[in-house]
Amino acid sequence: MAKKNGRGGDNGDDGGRRDDKRLSYGADDIQVLEGLEAVRKRPGMYIGATDLRGLHHLVREVLDNSIDEAMNGVCDRIDVVIHKDDRITVKDNGRGIPVEKQKQTGKSALEVVHTVLHAGGKFGGAGYKVSGGLHGVGVSVVNALSEHLRVEVHRDGKVFMQEYARGKPLGPVRAESKNGLEPPRLSWRPRERVTGTITTFTADRQMFPVIQWDAQIIAQWLRETAYLNKGLWLSLSDERAATEENYYFDGGIVSFVRHLNKVHEVLHKPRYVERRFENDTVAEIAVQYNDSFAERVYTFANNINTMDGGAHLTGFRTALTRTLNFHARRIGMLKEADPNLTSDDVREGLTAVVSIKIKEPQFEGQTKTRLGNAEVQGQVAQAVNDDFGQFLEENPGDAKRIIEKCLTAFRAREAARKARDVIRKSALDGFSLPGKLADCQERDPERAELFIVEGDSAGGSAKQGRDRRFQAVLPLRGKILNVEKSRADKMLGNEYIRAIVTALGTGIGEYFDAKKLRYGRTILLADADVDGSHIRTLLLTLLYRHFRPLIEDGRIYIGLPPLFKVQLGKEIRWVYSDAERDKAVKELRSLARQKRKARAATKAEAPEAAAPSEEGTDDGKGGRDPSIARYKGLGEMNADQLWDTTLNPETRTLKLVTLRDAEQADLVFDELMGTEVEGRKKWIMANARKASLDI
Repeated sequence: MAKKNGRGGDNGDDGGRRDDKRLSYGADDIQVLEGLEAVRKRPGMYIGATDLRGLHHLVREVLDNSIDEAMNGVCDRIDVVIHKDDRITVKDNGRGIPVEKQKQTGKSALEVVHTVLHAGGKFGGAGYKVSGGLHGVGVSVVNALSEHLRVEVHRDGKVFMQEYARGKPLGPVRAESKNGLEPPRLSWRPRERVTGTITTFTADRQMFPVIQWDAQIIAQWLRETAYLNKGLWLSLSDERAATEENYYFDGGIVSFVRHLNKVHEVLHKPRYVERRFENDTVAEIAVQYNDSFAERVYTFANNINTMDGGAHLTGFRTALTRTLNFHARRIGMLKEADPNLTSDDVREGLTAVVSIKIKEPQFEGQTKTRLGNAEVQGQVAQAVNDDFGQFLEENPGDAKRIIEKCLTAFRAREAARKARDVIRKSALDGFSLPGKLADCQERDPERAELFIVEGDSAGGSAKQGRDRRFQAVLPLRGKILNVEKSRADKMLGNEYIRAIVTALGTGIGEYFDAKKLRYGRTILLADADVDGSHIRTLLLTLLYRHFRPLIEDGRIYIGLPPLFKVQLGKEIRWVYSDAERDKAVKELRSLARQKRKARAATKAEAPEAAAPSEEGTDDGKGGRDPSIARYKGLGEMNADQLWDTTLNPETRTLKLVTLRDAEQADLVFDELMGTEVEGRKKWIMANARKASLDI
C-alpha cells in the first residue's frame, strides 16, 4: 500500500507525478477584472451584501452625489421617485455632471464617472469643499449592479444623455436637445438657466434575489438630510401607492432634536452651536434634555449617518461630562467629597445631534459608519466646552434641572448596580435559573434555543411538545414591565424581567457578557391577537434597550404560529393569513375534485375498487368543502400541533429580528412605549387604516 511522506509527496508507483490541475498555479491563473467586472464578481465589497439592505444602498449612493451638490451650495432641491416597475429616479438641480472629455481617458467625464471605479470630482478638492462620497465608487457601482441605467444632464444650455446595461455604455454621450428646452423637469426654483442631473436605474435581478423597495427607509434618509441641510427641499414620490412626501426644515438640526423629543416633556429649549474651524471644518451641535431615561445621540459626518460614532461622538461626550461636572461643583450641587458624575449619568434623557462637515473625512469602509479623524474630537470638545458652559451660566434654572436629573441617574445607577450584583452573585452560586424555566439538556449555546412563551397554558403545551434535548421554555404570565418608562433599578426588581435576564445568562448593563449566553437562539412566542402583539412589543423593547448585541448578532427571533388549520380528509394545511387560508381552500377543493375524477374513472373500470368519499361539508357542486379552524391563542393547540407548526425546526416559520434602521426603530419604540400618551394616540390614528380587525 502506498504511503505518503511527511511533505505530502507520494512514494507509490506514480513516483511523485504532479499533473493534478488543482496543484498547478501559474501566470495563466492570474485574472485581471477590467472595468466594473470586479463589482459584479464581489458586490459585497462595495454594498455590504445583495440583500434588501444592499439593494437600498444603491439609492443612497446616487442620492449622496446630489446631497454633495447641496452641501456645496449649488443645489436646493432633490427628488426621488419609486416607479411602479421598480425603477428608481433621483434628480437634482445642481450643476450637472461634467460632459466634456476627461484628459486621462479621452472619454466624456460623464461616461468616466459611471464606468470607472475611483473616478470623480472629489479627489482633487477643486470641485467639492466637502463631500460624503469620497471613494469615487458610488455611481459606478450602482451602474455595475443595474440591468439598465439612464443618466440625463442639464448643463451649458443643453441636455446630455447616456444609457448603460450592466455597467456598459449602450452608446456615446449625446446631446438630446439645446437650450434646456425641458424646464418643467428641473425648474424647481427661478434660475437664469436650468441645470441638474437625472439618474434612473433598474436594479439587476441577476445580482439581487429580491427587489422590493421600502419607501420608509428612503423617507428616513430624506428626512435626515433635510434636517442636516437647512433650506434643502427633498421629495419622495411612490408611484406604487400614489403618494408623495416632502421634507424641508428651516431649523436644521434644532428641528431634528425637537422631532426626536416630540413625545417627551423637555427640561429646556434646544441649545444650538455652530462653530467653524480651520480647513473649512464646520461643527453643528444641538442638545436638549427630556424626562426619559434613554439617550438619543445621532452623529453625522458630511451628511453620512455614522451609526458607530467616532471622533466627533467621543469629543461630544467627553466635553459634556466635564462641563456638567465643573458647573455642578461650582454651584455646590456636587460637594468636594462626592464622586464625579460619569458619562452614563449625564447621558440619561439626553437628546443630541452632532453634525460635522469636513473636507477630508476618514471613514471606516465604504459603508462609512464610523469617523476616524482625530482632530475632530478636540474641535467638537472645544465647541461643547465653550458654548454649553456658557448656556449653564446664563440659564441657572435649566442648569439646575439638568444636573438634578444627572444626580438622580447616579443614584438610580447605584441601586441598579446593587441589583445586578445580586443577580450576578446568585448566578455564581448556581441558584439563578428561574423556577418556571424548563431547561434543555444541551450545554453548547450554539445548539440550544430558548422559547419565551406568553401564558402558563401555552407554556405547558410548549413544554410538552418541545424537543427537550435542545429546546428550553420560559413561560411568562401577563404583561412584563414597560422598561421604556422604568429605570434600571425598578426594572431589575421585576420578577419576569429577572427571570429573562437570568435565563439568558449574559447579565445586563455593565455586566453584560455575550460569552456567557446560554442559548444561541431566543424565540418569542405570543398569541396572534392584540394582547399578544402588546406583549411581544414589551419584550422587544426590553431586548432592544438592554440586550441589543443579541439583536445585532441575529440571535432574536419571533415565532409565527399559524392562524388557521384547513383540513379536508387527511390533507391538512397550516396557514398564516387570510390570503393563505383562501388559497389553501382552493387547493384542497381542487385536490378533492381530482380525487373524485380519479375515483369515478376507477369505478367505471372496476366498480368494486372505488374508495368511499371523504367526509366534509357539501361545497354545492356535489363535492366537499374543507373545514377551517381559527387559532387565536397558543394555548388552543395541543402539544403535538404546537410541535408540528411552531417548534419543529423542519416545519416552523421564524422571523429574524434585525436592526435594519436603528434610528427608525428607536423612534417607533419611543412613540409606542414612551410616557407621552398623546404621541401614541396620534400614531394609532395615523396608522389605523393599515390595521386589520381581529375578532
